[in-house]
Amino acid sequence: MLLIDRTPELFRSTARLTRAAVCLLLAGFLSQCTTKLPKGDVVVSVKDQKLGIYSPDGKLAKQFVISTSKFGLGDQRGSNRTPLGKHEIVAKIGKGLPPGAVLKSRRWNGEVLKPNAPGRDPIVSRILWLKGMERTNKNAFNRFIYIHGTPEENRLGTPASYGCVRMGMKDVVDLFNSVDIGAKVVITKDHLPSGASEKPAESAADDGSPSLDAPASAQPIEIAKIVPTDGERKRAAENEAKARSKAGPATILYKAPTADTKSDSKVVGQSPVKTKSKA
Repeated sequence: MLLIDRTPELFRSTARLTRAAVCLLLAGFLSQCTTKLPKGDVVVSVKDQKLGIYSPDGKLAKQFVISTSKFGLGDQRGSNRTPLGKHEIVAKIGKGLPPGAVLKSRRWNGEVLKPNAPGRDPIVSRILWLKGMERTNKNAFNRFIYIHGTPEENRLGTPASYGCVRMGMKDVVDLFNSVDIGAKVVITKDHLPSGASEKPAESAADDGSPSLDAPASAQPIEIAKIVPTDGERKRAAENEAKARSKAGPATILYKAPTADTKSDSKVVGQSPVKTKSKA
C-alpha cells in the first residue's frame, strides 16, 4: 500500500531526471555546433595551406593550394602577418587580364610572367581586396591584405607571403570568376571544413577590374578594365628590358598595350597610392 502511494512521486522524479539528462545532452550538442567553423563563401585554412570555395548550402565546391604569411598570424600594422577571422571582399581587380599579368599598385604595368619566373615575386593575375569584419582584423583593408596570384607557384603549400593569401596564377582567376564583391572570407587556424563536391555557380555580377586607389570608406569597387598610362607603358618597357637581360626573353609573354588602345572607362577623383611590392 505504501509502495502504491509513492508510485506517482517516483514517476515524477524519473521524469525530472530524464528531462535533465535530455537538456544536458542538448546543451552539449548545441555547444559543439556553435564551436564549428562558420561557413563563409571562402574559407582559408592556415593549417592546411588551402583555400576552399563553398556553395550557399555550405558544401565544399572547390579547393586550391595557397600560401599565407611566413611571419605568422596577426593584424598589427607593419607585421606582415596574415589576419584571422571574418573578412569581406570589397574589390576585385584585374578582370580581363591574362594570367601572370603584373599588377603594381593595383594596375597592370604591361608585363605578363610565366609561373616561377626566376627572380620575380610581384602580385599577378588578380586581386581580391579584403576588409576585416572583426575587431581583431580591423586593419586588414588599410594593410592591403589581398588574395592574389603569385609567380612563385613552387612555394605554394607553405607559408611564404608577406601577409596576403597567395594563389596560383590561374587558380586566382578561377576564384575571381566564382565569387562576387561582398563575398565572405573566413581565415582560420583550423583544417579546411569538408563537404560534398559540386561545381560552383558562375558569378552573376559583371564586376571587378583594376582599381586606381583604395576608397576611404572601404566600399565595394566596381570598375571596368583599365589600360596603362604612357608613364606605365614606359616603365613596362624598362621592366621588360631588365627582365630580358636577367632571365632571358622567355620570362615576358606580353608587352605593354599600344598607345592607340582606349580604356573602357575612367575613374574620377582617385589617384595612385604607393604600396609595398611584397604581399
